[in-house]
Amino acid sequence: MPDDLLMRIRSAEFQAMSERVLRVTELTSRLNVLPFDDERGKAALLGQILGRPLPAKVTIYPPFYTDHGLRLELAERVFINQNCTFLDYAGIRLGERVMIGPKATFITVGHPVDPAPRREWLTGAPIDVAENVWIGAGATILPGVTIGRDAVIAAGAVVADDVPAATLVTGPKATVRRQWQG
Repeated sequence: MPDDLLMRIRSAEFQAMSERVLRVTELTSRLNVLPFDDERGKAALLGQILGRPLPAKVTIYPPFYTDHGLRLELAERVFINQNCTFLDYAGIRLGERVMIGPKATFITVGHPVDPAPRREWLTGAPIDVAENVWIGAGATILPGVTIGRDAVIAAGAVVADDVPAATLVTGPKATVRRQWQG
């Protein structure tokens, strides 16, 4: 996975990423309308989206969304329930036996907080999820987070900080961190 990301929006790298996003959006649109039992069709489209075949015993229930695909690394026996989103440009790694509930969201990219550079730069950092982690329905995992082995992320939790191994984390509490003049 790449280190922390800082990319100028009006750059060749951003243009290439944007083209990949359009291609993957087209592929996921096709994936998400296949009959549920079309395992061969799903495997072929997921292979194109991820740039390689799915590892053994990986289960992905559509609808499934990713913006890049090539930086989503899935180990064996990962389970992804329906309606999950993976914004993976900065890299997402899911260890063996990770289980993800419906509507979970993984976001590796964003923009600077300060207004001036917000429309000029893309920021990001990879997400790393260790083995045997359970992520509940509707959880959101933010850029740069590492989740330790055997941890549980409760439904609806917003995870902005690293999670130690064998830990339960809960809650979507938003708090004021800083202010600026508008």
